[in-house]
Amino acid sequence: MKYLNIYLIVLCTLWAKTIHTQEKKLYKIHTIAFYNLENLFDTINDPYKLDEFSPIMDLKTNRSKVYKKKLKNMAQVIADIGSDVTHNAPAIIGVCEIENRNVLEDLVNDSVLRDKDYDIVHFDSPDARGIDVGMLYQKKLFTPIYTSKHELKIYDDANRKRIYTRDQLLVSGYLEEEMIHIIINHWPSRRGGEARSRPKRIAAAKLNKHLIDSLQVINPYAKIFIMGDLNDNPINKSIKAILKAKKDKENVGLKGLYNPYESYFKNGLGTTAYRDNWSLFDQIIITKPLLEKAYTSFRFYKPGIFNKRYLFHKNGRYKSYPFRSFSNGRFMNGFSDHLPVYVYVIKEVK
Repeated sequence: MKYLNIYLIVLCTLWAKTIHTQEKKLYKIHTIAFYNLENLFDTINDPYKLDEFSPIMDLKTNRSKVYKKKLKNMAQVIADIGSDVTHNAPAIIGVCEIENRNVLEDLVNDSVLRDKDYDIVHFDSPDARGIDVGMLYQKKLFTPIYTSKHELKIYDDANRKRIYTRDQLLVSGYLEEEMIHIIINHWPSRRGGEARSRPKRIAAAKLNKHLIDSLQVINPYAKIFIMGDLNDNPINKSIKAILKAKKDKENVGLKGLYNPYESYFKNGLGTTAYRDNWSLFDQIIITKPLLEKAYTSFRFYKPGIFNKRYLFHKNGRYKSYPFRSFSNGRFMNGFSDHLPVYVYVIKEVK
């Protein structure tokens, strides 16, 4: 009888361990993304902007038809980002190269996205071409409580005349019940050459750093997503020396930044191509609290470049390049000259 009791105790202990090891944890998962929409302009000439030089205004005919198709193409991509894992479109997506709020309203009202019930954060910027940044969010998942735009003041080296470019957009709010912060960027281009234009992007990075520091003074554990078309690669000075974004998680301090796209870049991946060279200008950079291993609140899971086959030219001179919307005054029936980027965030369900 004594040995039987010992056997039963051991058997029950092993059974309990088996149940524990077979237990599967459940997680909530959301996609947070960024996409350069490549000249999403409407067909109305704004006399206060240089929008008459936009590709759609260059078209001689069928502008309305092209505009509707462009919206449809953009909507389809947004609906697909991350959906193979989350079975949903992004909870939050930052966008750039948009003309105004109206084009975003038309976009979220496309039949592909309408049931996602996206709302919009947008401010007009002083950019000379009239292009802005913005943010879309699913109202059932995110609630903004504070939004602001921040001017980037940069000047021409020769005559010190101000160059009007895109504002940086800061959105703070609750992803479900958790506070997060999103900074959306479209930094100055490399027009005139990378070296000559570099100080403009360094200035943009310094403005970003100021915004990040301001949030971390209030809360060192702030969960911040810095996203955008930075027109610099992850190894460039603006990101490595000014933002001090790290390639490896273990090297990120409390108020530091982690850039998961540096590893992608060093492995030869990119989001936009020019003259047979890939650049990884589109990035999402995050703060240390999103890297913690306890998934009791939303944490970073993994990054991605959305590179489904339909987003690439299938033949011709630009085979394997991103399938863009416009080229040489023609509508190509494509999508964008940039690929979207995204991160998953997950949280354990109790």
